[in-house]
Amino acid sequence: MAYCYEFKGFIPVVPEDTYVHPQAVLIGNVILGHGCYIGPGASLRGDFGRIVIGDGANVQDNCIIHSFPGRDAVVESDGHIGHGAILHGCTVGRNALVGMNSVIMDGVELGAESIVGAQAFVRGETVIPPRSMVVGSPAKVIREVSEKEIAWKTRGTAEYQQLARDCLAGLTPVEPLKAVEANRPGMAASDVVSIQEARRTSS
Repeated sequence: MAYCYEFKGFIPVVPEDTYVHPQAVLIGNVILGHGCYIGPGASLRGDFGRIVIGDGANVQDNCIIHSFPGRDAVVESDGHIGHGAILHGCTVGRNALVGMNSVIMDGVELGAESIVGAQAFVRGETVIPPRSMVVGSPAKVIREVSEKEIAWKTRGTAEYQQLARDCLAGLTPVEPLKAVEANRPGMAASDVVSIQEARRTSS
């Protein structure tokens, strides 16, 4: 199990069908929904304000979620938080994606099915409409997210939902091998691709 800590009477909530990596940290008032994936190195610090992660959402490796005292940090259902992102006292809407190493500041409301590009910086109290493509530092809305991009995002999140199930069923600590086996198999292929490749693919 992850590093879970009670703080001021608050104990993290982790449903049985949610996967939290043993090297993630959950502190205090952290409430995870069903079917979530929380990756290694993620830090969810519910010591000042409440953290709520909706059903089917994923918070990937080395993400940080925190807030000011008495304020919530929320990732709604099917939210997708990429590697190394920082969320502070904000709300990420349903089926939205926050790209790798992005920073989303206090009071931000990211609309449902929006996509925030990698390394974006979203200023505090910014309200972003649903289905917005958001890029840059400081971040700006550049256009509406296409149906193809929403489908791409939804498919990628489904892959993380399956990863949560697979990890619950069979992620096991082991000692490493000293050499590669002669018959080591390849990794399973998937239809999940980068957003650039998805845009090039015909409908």
